[in-house]
Amino acid sequence: MSTLTEVRPETTNSDTGPELFHYVRKEKIAESAVMGTYVVALCGETFPVTKAPKPNSPVCPTCKEIYESLPPGE
Repeated sequence: MSTLTEVRPETTNSDTGPELFHYVRKEKIAESAVMGTYVVALCGETFPVTKAPKPNSPVCPTCKEIYESLPPGE
């Protein structure tokens, strides 16, 4: 079972492409959504959680690479 999940898109405009979601620790998502605290994505970006991803949402390539390199259960 993973302790990471995808949240928050990077804001972009129509010229730069689709919104990207990042992987962050699950236990930090609710706190951020309620309190407005910042979370740190696997890629190092920090932001408050404002949106949840929909199935097949585009994922930050750096977060995805790091996530896939982690041992199971990390």
